[in-house]
Amino acid sequence: MKKAIHSLEETKEFAQDVAKACKSLQLVITLDGDLGAGKTTWTQFFAKELGVKEVVNSPTFTIMKSYTQGNGEPLYHIDAYRLEGIHQDLGFEDCFDEGICVVEWADFIKDQLPEDILSISIAEGMDENRTVTIEASGPKSQSVMEALDD
Repeated sequence: MKKAIHSLEETKEFAQDVAKACKSLQLVITLDGDLGAGKTTWTQFFAKELGVKEVVNSPTFTIMKSYTQGNGEPLYHIDAYRLEGIHQDLGFEDCFDEGICVVEWADFIKDQLPEDILSISIAEGMDENRTVTIEASGPKSQSVMEALDD
């Protein structure tokens, strides 16, 4: 599924739509795109829609941050950018098994990801224009895509 986004407001609406479709699921979402494509901005909008009260910012230097959704479930935000070339098990499985986990730069830990993930790729265009590609790899992620199609 492809989606054109033309403004920050449309980015916010897309993140909110995904969050609504994900509520009460245990799901891993991967975000891919170049530096500055809007991955962290998308995650901020997504987290707010899930009821996260804390300030959400990039975990580039801490690798992972944990937040609490409005329903009490965890929201994990992983930035795997600094993990390029590391081939050891970093124990992310616990994050993947509860709540929702958003992973930026997921290619760097792809061998640790579960099979069922919602993959979102953001391609930057001119100004605030973006092309978003969404793919599902299992039943939970497919249910989110179907909800987005409605």
